[in-house]
Amino acid sequence: MNKKIIIWSAITAAIIILAVAIVYPGINTSGASMELENLAKCLADKNVVMYGAEWCSHCQNQKRMFDGAFKYVPYVECPDNVELCVGKGVEVIPTWIFPDGKRHTGELTAEMLAKEAGCEFQTAGK
Repeated sequence: MNKKIIIWSAITAAIIILAVAIVYPGINTSGASMELENLAKCLADKNVVMYGAEWCSHCQNQKRMFDGAFKYVPYVECPDNVELCVGKGVEVIPTWIFPDGKRHTGELTAEMLAKEAGCEFQTAGK
């Protein structure tokens, strides 16, 4: 392919992507399902916080469950915030702490998190 065709193709693709983003501003581009993104945002709105560590395999599983939507979940990296985690009584990671003081340790399903936080969550097909 010659250089002009490659450049023209790249510009055309960029214009199409921009046009779709303008026409459909609510489109979910994070890679996560809209249900998981809504759950993550609801957890943030309700001040539900996950305490964990990068090296923790269960924490990694929990993050992967949310896919690209984990960026919305309030998260504290305990090795970087030792005083905060100790002050919150975090002894096991992951630990989820809810505004009413309730806490759960270990991996939780999306359904369990939604129920405990009072968020709506419906898996696809239900």
